[in-house]
Amino acid sequence: MEHKLKTTPIFFADAACGAKTFEIRKNDRNFQVGDFLRLEEYDPSTKKYTGDWVLVTVSYTINLYGIPDLPNGFIGMVIEKV
Repeated sequence: MEHKLKTTPIFFADAACGAKTFEIRKNDRNFQVGDFLRLEEYDPSTKKYTGDWVLVTVSYTINLYGIPDLPNGFIGMVIEKV
């Protein structure tokens, strides 16, 4: 499965160069190991996509229930640039 995800410039740059190896998201898409995430750069100041994107794969997931200050329903994912 491939998921298209809006990503702000600072997080996008880190994922694109391979420095960001994790993703924390609301698990509203039933993310699974083996899924692909198409991280699409989105600039909130212009409210537009830049056209840049990077493809990563999910190699590990963990449900983040009970983490202080984080609502239930979030997932942590280890990602690897494709």
